[in-house]
Amino acid sequence: QVQLVESGGGLVQAGGSLRLSCASSGRSFNTYTMGWFRQDPGKEREFVAAISGSGGRTTYTNSVKDRFTISRDNAKNTVYLQMNSLKPEDTAVYFCAAGRQYILTTSLPDFRSWGQGTQVTVSS
Repeated sequence: QVQLVESGGGLVQAGGSLRLSCASSGRSFNTYTMGWFRQDPGKEREFVAAISGSGGRTTYTNSVKDRFTISRDNAKNTVYLQMNSLKPEDTAVYFCAAGRQYILTTSLPDFRSWGQGTQVTVSS
């Protein structure tokens, strides 16, 4: 079972930036798609961004394109989410997740290992 631990959340003003990190304890980290999801209370968990095992391919939900950047350091078994130009509507608990091997996916059921989540709050 892969263990994922997120860090880097916090309170920031609109227009500010945060960088989330997710450290993995799993083997063969560089073969797994890694993703970030977010969830507001009372709402469904939604896809934010994903990155292929090699880091060569990325995909984003439309609302964060050009503001968020997902990256990974396979030597450190860590994936990152750089969030710039934050908006109040970005406020949520952000979750890191490990997806399928060798396939870049955005579908929530394909992500089977999850971190505990980290709170991001953007004030207006």
